[in-house]
Amino acid sequence: MPRARVVLVHGLRTSATMWRRQLTTLARHDIDAIAIDLPGHGSRIDDPFTLHDAIRALDTALPARDPSSRRSTPTLPVGLSLGGYLAIEFAGRHPDRIDGLVAAACGTRPRGAGLAGYRRLAALIGRLPDRGRAMNDAMVRLFLRGDAVDDVLAGGVALDVMAPALTAVGELDPEAALARIDVPVWFVNGRFDHFRIEERRMLRAAPRGRLVVVPGATHLVSLTRPDDFTAVILGAVAELQAHAGRRQRERNG
Repeated sequence: MPRARVVLVHGLRTSATMWRRQLTTLARHDIDAIAIDLPGHGSRIDDPFTLHDAIRALDTALPARDPSSRRSTPTLPVGLSLGGYLAIEFAGRHPDRIDGLVAAACGTRPRGAGLAGYRRLAALIGRLPDRGRAMNDAMVRLFLRGDAVDDVLAGGVALDVMAPALTAVGELDPEAALARIDVPVWFVNGRFDHFRIEERRMLRAAPRGRLVVVPGATHLVSLTRPDDFTAVILGAVAELQAHAGRRQRERNG
């Protein structure tokens, strides 16, 4: 039996390939880790992005509990940015399906002037002749180094997903979802992440939340500081394993 089941959920316009370094390391630690593609991204780039189908992707990757089983493998969704908001929403809808949650780079509520600004930017980018591909690749190479660049670009760039994804995220209420999640929630933000501005508010919304700020990291914290980010996941798995062990001993008397 693996130590844990980890489901990695990527950010906007990227794909499952952004998690290649985490997948390699987690496998070495006997963790069953998978990275999914959201609709409109990666291997599903031709699928329209809807909130319903995005949540369904998580639902497929996070199996329902077997009520007859006395032992279970801890389940931990890990989402970054768009993936973080969706993981929070899934967990709020199905709190019995997870044992913990890592929500990275989603430390502000997706609403108001900030969201409106991103939607206007998406509309402008969509009008460019290449729909923003050259700009996207230049920004990736500016802020990332080495294998991280290849990991982001390997799955392709979702050029047409920004408007529907931002509209869908604007429908979410992460504070309300977090209030329904009675398992440990790790909020992981880069020190220089512009999405950090409401991280304390998000932390207060989670009954069992804890905040990890990664020094030197930006919004793409799993790519700019991959080893530090993976260490957070490994620490979360160890804590969930210890908790599961205590529960098993209590059941056994």
